[in-house]
Amino acid sequence: MFHVVLVEPEIPQNTGNIVRTCAATGCTLHLVRPLGFDVSDKALKRAGLDYWHFVDIRYYDCFEEVEKAYPAARFYFFTTKGRKVYSDAAFEEGDFLVFGKETKGLPEELLLRHPDACLRVPMLKNLRSLNLSNTVALAVYEGLRQNGFRGMETEGKLFGLSL
Repeated sequence: MFHVVLVEPEIPQNTGNIVRTCAATGCTLHLVRPLGFDVSDKALKRAGLDYWHFVDIRYYDCFEEVEKAYPAARFYFFTTKGRKVYSDAAFEEGDFLVFGKETKGLPEELLLRHPDACLRVPMLKNLRSLNLSNTVALAVYEGLRQNGFRGMETEGKLFGLSL
């Protein structure tokens, strides 16, 4: 449905959780190096549990490689510096949701090149940011909600019975 791009992620558990979110939602995961961990890291694998084989993961040496590989794509950049609220964006299937490293976010020069595509998650003042994996899940599910959860299982069963 969507493409999740992590630019220089640092914490293996966050990336593992994001792998699980991508598996549950059918998102492709794009990882931009350098990574703050080895992809064989046990913490990374443990956080993603046994979902790795469900996710299409692609690797790049810089963000510009992602842009060149998808020249017609729409990119949204999640940042505390964004002027628009994420829920005001009109997400479409195939959009790229871009997130920065846990300690510094996305590079300022990247944000300056795309000011109208910078989105923020509202928070109380004087707080740095939300957890990266939480923000990715929030953004992906907002996009899915806007698109009617197309292709998603939306009905649960209680004790084997349809409700």
